[in-house]
Amino acid sequence: MSALTNYQTILGNDGKPAFVVLPYADFVKLPGVVRPGMIPNAVVGKRIMDGVSMLQAWREYLMLTQTDMAERMGISQSGYAQIEAAKRPRKATLQKAADALGITLEQLAY
Repeated sequence: MSALTNYQTILGNDGKPAFVVLPYADFVKLPGVVRPGMIPNAVVGKRIMDGVSMLQAWREYLMLTQTDMAERMGISQSGYAQIEAAKRPRKATLQKAADALGITLEQLAY
């Protein structure tokens, strides 16, 4: 018996799976996937209920560490921690963080 699959696996030159193509409707249901303009309920809930910054809420939602974010932004982990803890980070800094998260500035500046 074979399971019905709604995706296609593309093999690399080495014959091993390299990519998966799936319908967009299935893709957006995956955990950690963010549609353009969307702010997931889990992010807003963490911001309101736990009182963390939107930057921290997004980072945790996307299952990234502070070290991951620092590497993506080209800064040190301690430098990133200061940004995340800041009451009012600069707009340019927030834009760089949004880019590192793969979201828009508007999604980050709730």
